Amino acid sequence: MFKVSISSSETTMHGGRLSADGIQSLLAKHVQIAGESCPSLKSKKVSPHVLRHSAAMELLQAGVDCSVIALWLGHESVETTQTYLHAHLALKEAALAKLKPYQGGKRARFRPDDPLLAFLEAL
Repeated sequence: MFKVSISSSETTMHGGRLSADGIQSLLAKHVQIAGESCPSLKSKKVSPHVLRHSAAMELLQAGVDCSVIALWLGHESVETTQTYLHAHLALKEAALAKLKPYQGGKRARFRPDDPLLAFLEAL
């Protein structure tokens, strides 16, 4: 697996904070280096935002609670982070495995009783 460590403590050659462009440039350099040992990376668009989503999915797979991930990502509400749950196929498969198969018979059409029909006709 390809892992890059770019933290907020990275600095420019003058000791200042990296700009968004600086981070993208640093990431592109590391992706190019990693592409030599993992050729599939060459055809993918890797951005800081992609890394952010990948990290969130890794935390989710590791069993970290969604509210903790929401705090880490800076989401305003946990509902925003719920989209990661929807995207995680393994979690869906695990949830489906816990369900009982549908045992119902043929669906019956709703037939209202006489008092309901009388009420509706009186309207």
